[in-house]
Amino acid sequence: MSYDAPFAGLKVVDLSQGIAGPYCAMLLAQNGADVIKVEPTGGGDWSRILGRVYGDNTAYSIPANIGKRSVAIDLKSDEGKAVLWRLIQDADVFIEGFRPGVIARLGFGYDAVAAREPRIIYLSISGFGQTGPFAERPAMDPVLQAYTGLMAENKGEDGIPHRVPIIPIDMSCALYAFQAVSAALYARRDEPHGRRIEASLLQAGAGLQAVRMMGSYLEGGGVIPGAAPSGVFYAADAAVNITVVRPNEWVALCEAIGTPELVDDPRFIDRDARWDNQETLLAIIRPVIAALKFVDLAERLTNARIMHERLNSYAEFLHTEQVNAIDAIAWLNVPHVPQPVPVPNIIGLPPIINATPRAHAPALGEHTASVLREHGYSDAEIADLARREIISIGQ
Repeated sequence: MSYDAPFAGLKVVDLSQGIAGPYCAMLLAQNGADVIKVEPTGGGDWSRILGRVYGDNTAYSIPANIGKRSVAIDLKSDEGKAVLWRLIQDADVFIEGFRPGVIARLGFGYDAVAAREPRIIYLSISGFGQTGPFAERPAMDPVLQAYTGLMAENKGEDGIPHRVPIIPIDMSCALYAFQAVSAALYARRDEPHGRRIEASLLQAGAGLQAVRMMGSYLEGGGVIPGAAPSGVFYAADAAVNITVVRPNEWVALCEAIGTPELVDDPRFIDRDARWDNQETLLAIIRPVIAALKFVDLAERLTNARIMHERLNSYAEFLHTEQVNAIDAIAWLNVPHVPQPVPVPNIIGLPPIINATPRAHAPALGEHTASVLREHGYSDAEIADLARREIISIGQ
């Protein structure tokens, strides 16, 4: 155990699919845990077919599974279940993401697993939670964006609600689940038994939107913005976000763009006045900003200590000097992918380095044979299980 690999020596059995559960388990792997990803034979985790497919991986499955070992098992068969029980022996964490009730019907509910491994931390991830009228509904990120209010709050200038394309509900659920498992592992040192943790996209979506949700509730649905003018503006050659919060920043902005007379204009004299008259205010300053090239505007705003930044594409962001300066991105070589892929380095951990276990995104069943050997299966038994399609061995 070390700061570089605080979970070294821990064993995780990960049955989850998609994004939330797998990304949580990936964070455990990046922190040093031995994560055995158990996938169905004949296709594996369904994230492997989302979007463009490269061999056995996609842009969804790669960041969610680097650092894990993949084992493919047919859990519909009794022999496949016996294999999984062997893997669960001495495990510290068990992760599942089936719809409520499914994992129990397979025979691996919390009570069954805890009976064999009393100190296990058992994580269940679902869409709407384990109980209630929506519990068994299928759910993915866009559905929970709609349900939790995120989509309604994310109106564009066209006034139409829009889906946020970066799967924020899934990703936040993964992060909340990771912190819950990490805290449980810490507490388990002084506890005789493990525990079950229930995480849901619904809970994560609520947590992610805590500030906006509270503000909307208290203000009757119309959230008062932090300040005006703030938002996206168009310089002569680029779009830029400008954020003005404090009164001194409003004064500095006016001086920076050459409109000092607006500071004492009674229509804009304080935050409330600027908000009430924002259409008039924007009609004045937008043409002023539009007349400036971005490099000139950025220099003025930087000197005035005004928060701002150009609207970058992902490609532009990935190649900015600041990203390189803080080593934010690891460029990893993944089999069957024609070029290195950008994977964000994990906060608090060393950078991910190519050709190391932390950097490897496994193919379906790639580690089936080696993991089963570690758990007492002979080569003859492994070959027999593979021949009868109880397991699948990666090519």
